Amino acid sequence: MSYEKVSQAKEIIVGTKQAVKALKSGVITEVIVAKDADPKITSKVIQTANEMQTPITTVDSMKKLGKACGIEVGAAAVAIKQ
Repeated sequence: MSYEKVSQAKEIIVGTKQAVKALKSGVITEVIVAKDADPKITSKVIQTANEMQTPITTVDSMKKLGKACGIEVGAAAVAIKQ
C-alpha cells in the first residue's frame, strides 16, 4: 500500500537528512521509513516526525521504497509533501 502511495505522490523528499529538514518546515503530511534500514540512520527522522506529530508508516524494504521513488538505490526514509 505505502509503496503505491509513494509512487503516486505529487512531491516526495527522499533521504533522511532532507526529510528531517522538510519535517521541521512543516510541509510534510506523512513519512515512510524502511524497516530494514539502520536504526541509527532512521532514528532522527522518526524522532522529528513524532515531535511534529506527523504520521509514520513503515515498509519492509529499502530497495522497494527506492524503486517506488524512481531511484536505483534503496531509500531509508521518504517524506510526502502536502
